[in-house]
Amino acid sequence: MPDAVVNPSEFGRLKRERDLYRRLLELGAKTEVEPFLEDVLSLFVELAGAKRGYIELRGEREEGPPRFWMAHGCYDDDVEEIRQAFSRGVIAEAIATGQTIVTESAIRDPRFLKRGSIRRNGTEAVLCAPIGVEPPFGVVYLQDRSQPGAFSDDDRANIELFAGHVAALAARLLLCQQQRDQEDHTLPFRKTLRAERLVGRSPALAKVLKVMVAAAPLDVGVLLTGPSGTGKTEIARILHENSARSAGPFVELNCATLPETLVESELFGAMPGAHSTAAKRVLGKVAAAEGGTLFLDEVGELRPPAQAKLLQLLQGREYYPLGSAKPVRANVRVIAATNVDLEAAVLRKEFRDDLFYRLRVMTIRVPSLAERPEDIADLAAHFCAHACDVHRLPRITLSAGAARAVAAAAWPGNVRQLAHAVESAVILAASEGMLEVHRGHLFPELEGTDARRMTFQEATLRFQEQLVRKTLEETSWNVTEAAELLDLARSHVYNLIKAFGLGRGRKGPQEQRQRRSGPQGQVDLRDDDGVVRP
Repeated sequence: MPDAVVNPSEFGRLKRERDLYRRLLELGAKTEVEPFLEDVLSLFVELAGAKRGYIELRGEREEGPPRFWMAHGCYDDDVEEIRQAFSRGVIAEAIATGQTIVTESAIRDPRFLKRGSIRRNGTEAVLCAPIGVEPPFGVVYLQDRSQPGAFSDDDRANIELFAGHVAALAARLLLCQQQRDQEDHTLPFRKTLRAERLVGRSPALAKVLKVMVAAAPLDVGVLLTGPSGTGKTEIARILHENSARSAGPFVELNCATLPETLVESELFGAMPGAHSTAAKRVLGKVAAAEGGTLFLDEVGELRPPAQAKLLQLLQGREYYPLGSAKPVRANVRVIAATNVDLEAAVLRKEFRDDLFYRLRVMTIRVPSLAERPEDIADLAAHFCAHACDVHRLPRITLSAGAARAVAAAAWPGNVRQLAHAVESAVILAASEGMLEVHRGHLFPELEGTDARRMTFQEATLRFQEQLVRKTLEETSWNVTEAAELLDLARSHVYNLIKAFGLGRGRKGPQEQRQRRSGPQGQVDLRDDDGVVRP
């Protein structure tokens, strides 16, 4: 019996359908709405051969701009006009009744005449299909074909079929998101505070956001406290962005990285000849922050002379540039941060009590990751996606094992340590051509060791030693620069060097030997915040 002859066009159709259902299966494995929407829209655009696309999903009783949306090939103005079109006229009726809208030429269609993007882009073909039924909870909008002509009946049928499959997957993800929202203690405060970059939903983070909501709109001083690496700089930026000064500059000064002789010049500027490096007038950070916010990180490192000048600024809203006898008026908001106990420093007469009370009109204590462990998985996923964007890598995600390892690990360096670890892991995974980060990428120092025989303290000490030594080597043992990169005080870095026995070309005790000790003989150099101190 002769072999059956397969029609090439039929073979092509079957192959496309196979590939479509294979990709649908892959979509079913998605656990987050945004990556799901990105892949879905890409498939819609490819399926119909469209140049531009837009998709949105809405939860129950959701009003205003949609929370979940994605655009392809559209300008921001286009997206806004597309959304407006959904709410009026024939399109609104069509979406409400679950009907698909198809037009051969939007330029000549009265339903689209008032849309500026139609005229600007010379838009012809449009296909708009609902997602879900009774009533739809989403919509996909496709505009202009790659090939001349209108969207065909086959295009319409394929899009409607695909939208039906997508609806079931999208409904599941929206339900999961709704359940997560119910567990999100930060949600009430995020409705009034723009804080998308502050990732997490724990009760500890909710307490931070609650104070931020109260402090942001007020022109008062804020003191941020808490361990190093917890994200105090990011919180200061968010306070600025949610204030009446948001249009003004945000200027940061790390007080711990400046030599004592240059602190006043950096803060207040200097007149010509005021010191050896001031050949002409130097504008200080206060002048640079005029009309905006001045963020003083590691403010506890300021020496008494600089403390007195800063107090004068806060009390009288004026300052004297170095070498000047004439005061300058200042219009700045000061936000300060510290990882040391300023109250204890006041008692030791190392920090002025009047300056301390001026700085802490409102205090926000930023918790360590140990106090918000439920946020670690979300943070790791965020840093993973961010690393892919920054380094222009294919989308790489955390494997289930890596996610469990991240959540179970100790992060004494807090958010900064976690961010660096995930970024490094993503780069390693990409270099191997992998699309998932595995445990070995996150913790390469444990590869090849008997992890079951390493105690928690030993693993923590080993990481801290390696991080400090690596940073010192990268900065050619410039302790001031290393302290800035590690977000630690210089004195703390010197203590770590001494504790680990580090030196140029010398291995620390953790590399010289693997310490093993039982419950009776564990070596633990950590304070309560998990940081090694002698």
